[in-house]
Amino acid sequence: MKLAEELESLVDGWNVTDSAAGFPAPSGVVVSCILKSKYPDKYVVPIFILHYKGPVEVGGLALASDIIGLDGLIVTMGDNPKFGEPIKMLKSSEGAREFLRTNVKLKNLKLGCLLTSRRSLEDNIERVRGDWDFIYFMRLEDSTFPMLEAVAKECKKLNKPIFAYFLVATEKNAKTMEMIGWPATTTMEKVEETAARLNGVVDGIIATCAGDAEGDKEMLHKLQKFRD
Repeated sequence: MKLAEELESLVDGWNVTDSAAGFPAPSGVVVSCILKSKYPDKYVVPIFILHYKGPVEVGGLALASDIIGLDGLIVTMGDNPKFGEPIKMLKSSEGAREFLRTNVKLKNLKLGCLLTSRRSLEDNIERVRGDWDFIYFMRLEDSTFPMLEAVAKECKKLNKPIFAYFLVATEKNAKTMEMIGWPATTTMEKVEETAARLNGVVDGIIATCAGDAEGDKEMLHKLQKFRD
């Protein structure tokens, strides 16, 4: 929360992780609800990992998100937990989406889909065409820019916002990046160049230096010219 206070003027909002890589961490929904209560004008969306949750908890956390007024949930099966076994009572993110809308009866909460460049373009386009409100795209690097552009084009046809993860490699975050297993989108030296390529392609980026707090500040200052 202290870092959020320091960065508040540099960001439009926050994407909050949910026990990333399967290690216990403060609940993404709880942290997001606190942020939204403190900064109601900011865009706040947590990752919502199903492998860690049974249906009752899924419904309860989603209802809390709806009541607080979060801007959405990114629903995904996610990584396997590092302790215990994955909970697979909800078999897919699409199944969880329908459970939340049909059984839990959410009123206003938007539900988003997490795409990965590891899947084929055809699979990703098919998911975009599903009943999702918005899209996140992960594992963006030079070689996957064409896939992102094609997915974003489809999103625009369907009037669905799309946001891309923008992972910046620094000297300090090498171990963290190895742990999460994602490729870097860019380096600190090329932040502005890479952001310029995304301008007009996506509706926003989820920019992070993955655990390097000082790197986050430097990166965000470089990105200010791209904010509306």
